[in-house]
Amino acid sequence: MTEVKVQVTNLIKNFGNNQVLKDINVTVQANEVVVIIGPSGSGKSTFLRTLNRLETPTSGSIVIDGVDIAEPHANLNQVRENIGMVFQHFNLFKNLSVAQNIMLAPQELQNKSTEQAQEQAQHLLTTVGLADKLNASVQSLSGGQQQRVAIARALAMNPDIMLFDEPTSALDPEMVGDVLAVMKKLAQQGMTMIVVTHEMGFAKEVADRVLFFDQGQILEEGTPTAIFDHPQNPRLQEFLDKVLNV
Repeated sequence: MTEVKVQVTNLIKNFGNNQVLKDINVTVQANEVVVIIGPSGSGKSTFLRTLNRLETPTSGSIVIDGVDIAEPHANLNQVRENIGMVFQHFNLFKNLSVAQNIMLAPQELQNKSTEQAQEQAQHLLTTVGLADKLNASVQSLSGGQQQRVAIARALAMNPDIMLFDEPTSALDPEMVGDVLAVMKKLAQQGMTMIVVTHEMGFAKEVADRVLFFDQGQILEEGTPTAIFDHPQNPRLQEFLDKVLNV
């Protein structure tokens, strides 16, 4: 039996009169890599943000590790400890060192000692290819390096699910590969991942399943081969023609 990590049922999200998510249903299994593609404004990032309640669902259920976080009384802090999130613009604390950024949550929320947290930070920086940056200032790093620190910071809480919201879209093209390489390594290690991205090569290579969002709906889902080589939906065909032939 495969373990279900995320079960989204009939999810709707409105901003005022604007319905951004329209009856979304998604199941994500343990160790699965689900990649979400689609045009800008299609609801991809809003969907991802509902998965750790950065956005509150209008209706529907979001069951993560057996807890429905759409319920008003759900223990969000407990659930969020198991969900790492990496944002488009890094969201690092610029006034703290690399080590302090990574050590903060484990010390505050898991009561780790300074020695334990620093040892873990060094290990994680080695994992993301920045072993020599422990004491560097965040502002001294390139965008690609900052994003890899952000991944290390998210991993510091030992999450069992990682959410990536367009993690490479704010980077110079030559820095994208370093970040994607770290994400590929996580996938190979069995991390459950939900990734919103415009990197079609990554989706083809790493995803177990690809979801195509458009206008707040999932219009098609399937394996990378099915989505990229045999798209059925005309809107998906049109989207791929544009993004793959640029």
